[in-house]
Amino acid sequence: MLFVIILTLFISVFFIPIIQSSNYSNTNYNEIISVNPNGFVWPIPGYTTISSPFGKRNSPTAGASSFHYGCDIPAPQGTALIAISDGTITFCNFLGAGGYTITLSFSNFKVTYCHVDPNFIVSVGDTIKQGQIIGYVGPKNVYGVPGNNYKDSNGNPTNGATTGPHLHLGFRIDNKYVNPLNYF
Repeated sequence: MLFVIILTLFISVFFIPIIQSSNYSNTNYNEIISVNPNGFVWPIPGYTTISSPFGKRNSPTAGASSFHYGCDIPAPQGTALIAISDGTITFCNFLGAGGYTITLSFSNFKVTYCHVDPNFIVSVGDTIKQGQIIGYVGPKNVYGVPGNNYKDSNGNPTNGATTGPHLHLGFRIDNKYVNPLNYF
């Protein structure tokens, strides 16, 4: 029995790559997050369905591109978004079709989290640790954003070109868009 416990502990410590995130940004988030072979963690634990992959598509709403420069992961408004890697926040603001957007930069990567909650919990210049909560899935509708030309079928302003709450995850390497799913 003791041997089984020791063996289990040994395997879990040395052969299963995990990161235990702790309390970040005054948010209690103690979920164990797996690191993939590329060294990244999934940005929205528990939500893995892709509703719109990278590449050519039919535009889902007015103003959306027919070439999708990321992948969409549907999740309820308020779902935590985590940093896929250590890095620095280089953008936090409203960004046209992406709506409220956070950009995490590291090495030659720029990772954008689009359609996020407008109540940012990170700021430009913040140093971020992998697994840290950096924001939340935002609402479909946002109000009072100067220059926001995006609207739903009822004429209400939306969080960029969106039909509902989701994370649009974009990857740029050396400022060239690539399919994020190639890294997960």
